[in-house]
Amino acid sequence: MIPTAKPMLGRECIERIEDVIETGQLADGPEVRRFEEEFAAYCGTNHGVATSNGTTALHAALIGLEIGVGDRVLTSPFSFVASANAPRLAGAEVDFVDIDPETYTIDPGKLEERLKNGEQIDAVIAVHLYGLPADLGRLSELADEYGFALIEDAAQAHGATFDSQRVGSFGDAGCFSFYPTKNMTTGEGGMITTDRYDVARRASRFIDHGRDDEQRHTSLGHNFRMTSIAAAIGQTQLERLPEFIAIRQENADRLTKGLEEVPIKTPKVPADRTHVYNQYTIEFSNREYLRDRLQDNGIASAVYYPQPIHQLPAFEQYEVNAPVAERVCDKVLSLPVHPSVTGEMIDWIIQNIDSQVRAPA
Repeated sequence: MIPTAKPMLGRECIERIEDVIETGQLADGPEVRRFEEEFAAYCGTNHGVATSNGTTALHAALIGLEIGVGDRVLTSPFSFVASANAPRLAGAEVDFVDIDPETYTIDPGKLEERLKNGEQIDAVIAVHLYGLPADLGRLSELADEYGFALIEDAAQAHGATFDSQRVGSFGDAGCFSFYPTKNMTTGEGGMITTDRYDVARRASRFIDHGRDDEQRHTSLGHNFRMTSIAAAIGQTQLERLPEFIAIRQENADRLTKGLEEVPIKTPKVPADRTHVYNQYTIEFSNREYLRDRLQDNGIASAVYYPQPIHQLPAFEQYEVNAPVAERVCDKVLSLPVHPSVTGEMIDWIIQNIDSQVRAPA
């Protein structure tokens, strides 16, 4: 079976973990500080705050931006639920903006309509879905014009760029996940990147029980810290991230070329962005049929996401107008594209999709 995801952890990762174990400092410590510095430098920001996972990164970033009770946060309805859970956990109200049908990210035009109508919007969480950045140029302009905080949910987009600038370095804060299915992993883990010292300081205190530099508990907080073992894994993964991205992009290019004549929709990448293909996602109207046939031939696939967030039971009280997100949820299918997938495997995937899509269902 060709899996949809497979973490790549080499011998150097094991050696780095062994070094940490020998020090005896397994919780938050120097390894975490080094990883924060290295990842922030990679993204091109002044500060990095490592957290226990991507959800806690979003939550802590909102606290760092002082977004909470009485504030309204808009995000994409076509994302993992964490993008909407985090504002609610921070005490804010959440609402949704429909997506662009080509990029699957927030439609800036629809956001602008709501801003022009005078709607209260204190922050926007822009999701870089599948590894493709949202329209950070237009979103940044709207943030400046209307004065809302811009947060990047870059959980799937490590290393992606907009206008040659890496994601995580736009707006007020970027948030990353290092879950095993991501382009780089720490097992579980997250990171906030920001140029704002005040945001980094508040977020750092929040994830450490509200402790200040003198170890006084001066505010309410959680234990959302990253472990030293996770940070050691992260350092080795960051070193290999350019390699991982290059293989994903090569596999994606091969898929796109091989599927050019097949009547399905393949990913579209605007000229001002690079896609790092955490997922290679196609659209096909008879998705379940295709998925079953691929499974029969040893090819795993996944649906991200079968429902928009506002249709999940935890959000059923929300009245949301998002017809594009609702439509694509019925058609999207993600194919294996990770670095363990070989060229021969890509050709097998293409061959199977071609034969099944052209065959009568």
